[in-house]
Amino acid sequence: MSQLIKIKLRSFDQKLLDQSCRNLINTIKLIGVPFSGPIPLRTLLQKFTVNSSPHVNKKARDQLETRTHRRFVQVSNPTKQAVDQLMKVNLPSGVGVEIKLDEAR
Repeated sequence: MSQLIKIKLRSFDQKLLDQSCRNLINTIKLIGVPFSGPIPLRTLLQKFTVNSSPHVNKKARDQLETRTHRRFVQVSNPTKQAVDQLMKVNLPSGVGVEIKLDEAR
């Protein structure tokens, strides 16, 4: 059986996320391992409604939202050296990374 590395990247800033994806893809290309991605996933949108003033004008409200942009990269048949280099990739502080090792079927 072959292994898969599933990498999920998420960030509030889309430009920072795209730059991080480019850095990750360049590293994967240097390693020489087959991959697919980055695949853009659906943007998570959270909306919040808060009162503008705590005492008067109860009908005056502000609406705020946060957008979480996500990308997915899948690496096939990685070697030990490839896994070590992927763990050492330096990404900016505004990008969250989730790495999973799975068995391919």
